[in-house]
Amino acid sequence: MPPSHASTSDSKPAASSGGVQSLERAFDLLERMADAGGEVGLSELSASSGLPLPTIHRLMRTLVVCGYVRQQPNRRYALGPRLIRLGESASRLLGTWARPYLARLVEETGETANMALLDGDEIVYVAQVPSKHSMRMFTEVGRRVLPHSTGVGKALLAHTPPEEVRALLARTGMPAATEKTITTPDGFLDALEQVRRLGYAVDDNEQEVGVRCLAVSVPNSPNSAAISISGPAGRVTEAATERIVPILQQAAKELSDALAGSGTTG
Repeated sequence: MPPSHASTSDSKPAASSGGVQSLERAFDLLERMADAGGEVGLSELSASSGLPLPTIHRLMRTLVVCGYVRQQPNRRYALGPRLIRLGESASRLLGTWARPYLARLVEETGETANMALLDGDEIVYVAQVPSKHSMRMFTEVGRRVLPHSTGVGKALLAHTPPEEVRALLARTGMPAATEKTITTPDGFLDALEQVRRLGYAVDDNEQEVGVRCLAVSVPNSPNSAAISISGPAGRVTEAATERIVPILQQAAKELSDALAGSGTTG
């Protein structure tokens, strides 16, 4: 999935006319820290942001005092623990905001609709609207699974550099949930290439026997997110896939647009 914002100073938005520049700069630095893996030095932040070192030092000191950044023994700066509570609350709200779009997916496809995030090395489901069929799929909100056996996992990792994907798989392992689960890094990377080529991901009996899932990433989501539909393999057929995928992609685009505008004030 493409990153939600670019990593170069040239592509960062200029301070808005009605904004508070110091706040915009502080949040920009937090995002750059996240892009860098959560820990950076002042010189790295200065190089990427284009801000002078004294300005960055002043902003970082304020963030440290507030608990949003912590200074490590090696003098580098890391994202702080107070961000965890904010992130958890935002993730719950993200699921709430997605529910109307998932509900429409259920109406238009007839199958259960889900939203999932990439949280560390795992996939976590944050929202679901169940199908109205008596035979339907159910995934508990809050459930965590490994990416290699899910459609949402493939959708979320499709645009991640191969070396990062291999490192993730080395950390998690690739246990087989079914006989069709992909259990080798090369096989999973091939599947990600197919996602990039087709524009959507498929879980074909890989997480649960008899269940087929179609998934797409949510473009430009604040954190890596994907939506999916899942149902019995007998209903989510190849023919059904051709009909469902455009609906799924349109829902992802509309959700992306809604999230991008969610912070707008009049």
